[in-house]
Amino acid sequence: MVETEEQVEIEVKTLESEERQTIVHCTCGDDYAYRIWPSTFLIEHGTNKRAGLITAFNISFAPQWTMNDGKGFTLIFQGLSKGCTAFDLKEVIPQEGGFEVLSIPRNNTDVYHVSF
Repeated sequence: MVETEEQVEIEVKTLESEERQTIVHCTCGDDYAYRIWPSTFLIEHGTNKRAGLITAFNISFAPQWTMNDGKGFTLIFQGLSKGCTAFDLKEVIPQEGGFEVLSIPRNNTDVYHVSF
């Protein structure tokens, strides 16, 4: 099968969007333990588009808990839309106390540092 130029362009754009990721390094205050729910998103301002959580490092997924070692944790999300200029990090959970950081300005590296 011979691919058309349009098919190749679609495949390249798909690969580009799959490879983009947003990395958020997090530090917590004096909480003795924490966990992250898979229903944690980056929500783009203007469009409300959600970038889903792909994986996390140095933190357990709910219902397990991770003891705070003072090193914080890292969250890896799907890539943000190219036109996004600001977003919120929200842990959408059925109880109070979810992680939330509002109005994070977009940068060129898509690597962020936040504190809770």
